[in-house]
Amino acid sequence: MNPLSDRLGRERHTMARMVEIYCNARHGHGHAALCEDCRQFLDYAEVRLKKCPYGPDKPTCANCPIHCYKPGPRARARMIMRYSGPRMLLRHPYLAIAHKLDGLISANHPKELTRDQRAQMRER
Repeated sequence: MNPLSDRLGRERHTMARMVEIYCNARHGHGHAALCEDCRQFLDYAEVRLKKCPYGPDKPTCANCPIHCYKPGPRARARMIMRYSGPRMLLRHPYLAIAHKLDGLISANHPKELTRDQRAQMRER
């Protein structure tokens, strides 16, 4: 399966490209590798994506009622996205447009869903 056709796969890919753009510009490590701090942040973001209660129906983090990042990494994510977001349109236009379209998806908090709806989310 193409990772870009899967919502979570596309989210992982988008986050990785944003971190690469940020790290290359701020820390000068080039395209080959990320600095240790950026690598740790990206690993943290991957873990948070894997544990997302929404699964494949995950909204973008800005539209999510659940804030799963701790305050430090959340501030770092905001800083990375603020820098990389405008540059994504030129470097990775498909990912940038897909991310904007994904931002139109709204999500209810899992506690607002019925038992059957929560069960369906877990099955996906």
